[in-house]
Amino acid sequence: MNARRYRVEVKNFSKWILVLLAVVALVSVGLIACGNDEEKETGQATTAPPTTAAPSKAAYKVGAVLSVTGAASNLGVPEKNTAEMMAAQINSAGGINGHELKVIIYDDESNPDKCTTLTTRLIEQDNVLAIVGPTTSGNSLAIIETVTNAKVPNVSCAASIKIVTPVEERYWVFKTPQTDKEAVTEIYRFMQKKGITKVALITDTSGFGSGGRAILQSDAAQYGIAIVDDQTFNSGDPSMEAQLSHIKGTDAEAVICWATDKESATVARDMKTLKMAIPLYCSHGIANKAFIDQAGDAANGVIFPAGKLLIIDSVPDDDPQKPVLVKYKSDYESKYGEGTINTFGGHMFDALSMVVMALEKMPEGLSTAQARQFIRDEIEKIENFAGTGGVFTMSPQDHLGMQPGSLGMIEIVDGQWTQAD
Repeated sequence: MNARRYRVEVKNFSKWILVLLAVVALVSVGLIACGNDEEKETGQATTAPPTTAAPSKAAYKVGAVLSVTGAASNLGVPEKNTAEMMAAQINSAGGINGHELKVIIYDDESNPDKCTTLTTRLIEQDNVLAIVGPTTSGNSLAIIETVTNAKVPNVSCAASIKIVTPVEERYWVFKTPQTDKEAVTEIYRFMQKKGITKVALITDTSGFGSGGRAILQSDAAQYGIAIVDDQTFNSGDPSMEAQLSHIKGTDAEAVICWATDKESATVARDMKTLKMAIPLYCSHGIANKAFIDQAGDAANGVIFPAGKLLIIDSVPDDDPQKPVLVKYKSDYESKYGEGTINTFGGHMFDALSMVVMALEKMPEGLSTAQARQFIRDEIEKIENFAGTGGVFTMSPQDHLGMQPGSLGMIEIVDGQWTQAD
């Protein structure tokens, strides 16, 4: 990048002076103005740790609305950590072609309405060039209209296939996690090999859970699988024993739970309490240590699909993802502690990397609207990008672009992730 480290610290001046300085900077260098850093109201933004050198060019601002608190916090926190880590690394190396990367992060508290409000704030007040996140499928679906109307590129960190389909209605929206469709396929293929023909579903009524449930229902027959019971629960429910007792009375040979870590852990614990001997399969929404911590001994034996990040040692050295997996794990755990790596932070790594790749190619002197369009177009042109979740080749027809082979089946054994047989 050949860029200098920098950061402006302007103190003890009135707001009109800050505005005047921003205008002067725009005129003198012909760059994209990024406004001042002041945050208002509640839900204050966080940004990556500052660099110490003074900037020569205006910062590139990227927004992130993440579930740092609330029901999806075990997903949102590693995403926030990753975004801050990446921005600090990039700025320490001189930024992006002389521009500081400023990632403005808001906590939506796992609430779709708050997520939409904060997305509008990022666009209209912070003047961000792109948005990464949100964390959950429900929140990602909630902001599609907002980013589309404002013409701001968005790279979601959530799973639902509806986030990027129909693609003709998702011109401004991309995503990095494997879809619920791909995860369902991996589970059913694995069950088919195991000779399982009868399953019971227990799914969250959230956007993620209901989306997974619909695909589980529609795709079962093509794998010779019958759904013999279909139970649901609400996010945050403290017990699933009533639903599981009903399932126990059926001839189901396995249970499939579609939720994120907290509720899935409740299902695992309650199945153990009820002495249910059939295996539990879960979605890729449990691919973090938090599930194991919450489920305790009941986590052992749980099988789920996930990316290669959890089983790096089993990834061949000639796999194109291997170098990025090893480096991301090393960087993240060096900063946040051994054993803290998970796929959700990896989804943010992939999403923010795509935006950075576009910013690296962006010419000087574009207006904010032109910059947003340029970033969108460049993301859509990405080819063979090896990320943590898979290898991506975007196109106008595919705003995930993940090549086959990104998912594998994982079994938890003695509290550790292992490749399922």
